[in-house]
Amino acid sequence: MTKQKINPFILALKAYNLTVEIHHHSAYQIVLSNDTPFTSTISGQVCEQIHGFLLKPHVRHSCVAEKGSLNVLNIEPYSNIGLELSRRFHNNQDYITFNSPAEINTFFETGKDAFDVHTIINTLLSKLPVVHYDERVIKIVEYINANYFKQDITPNTFADVVFLSPSRLASLFKEQTGSSLSKYLLWTRLRQVTYLILSDKDRTLTDIAYDTGFYDLPQMNKYMYEMFGMPPKALKNNSDLIQVY
Repeated sequence: MTKQKINPFILALKAYNLTVEIHHHSAYQIVLSNDTPFTSTISGQVCEQIHGFLLKPHVRHSCVAEKGSLNVLNIEPYSNIGLELSRRFHNNQDYITFNSPAEINTFFETGKDAFDVHTIINTLLSKLPVVHYDERVIKIVEYINANYFKQDITPNTFADVVFLSPSRLASLFKEQTGSSLSKYLLWTRLRQVTYLILSDKDRTLTDIAYDTGFYDLPQMNKYMYEMFGMPPKALKNNSDLIQVY
């Protein structure tokens, strides 16, 4: 077994002067400002002059950040890091707001005074248990990272790579990562979609869909909106205001 961490389930963006209408999505979301406070409406509650929030999946919300920048972290809910975040909520909480950078650092236990999103991410990852990953899980991760663009990947494809039955491999992968193989593949594709939209602005969304393993643009639209609450077209239209970490 290999001692390392598999953490592909974070999509981190930085957005400038961006207003996002009411929406919801399947990911956990952390939104943090390291400069100007912003206003957000969460579950119908107006939260003014906040420096950030942590949301459970499917909570309706909006953001108005007319000045400064926002760091947006989307996290797969059933990954190990998503499960770690789920433990941060008490009772029936759907969201947690932060009124200052100091509150952010205290909540995430960074041990620092100055806010830094990279420190937040690294601190979150450091909270995860160190897993001694089975070599077959590592091999599947390597296969997906190298072949995510192929449209004909099936559970049997994975099983053939490591000579396990599909059911045994699915169980092993979920046991060690917290998420399913299909979600790992989907997140790998969506991360690449986001990177291509923001870095190759001349490429069409249809081409990006085919190049990242989706059958067509409608399928890519469906999964992007479901997971992040923003269709690819909206991301492309705001590409001058958003960068990917």
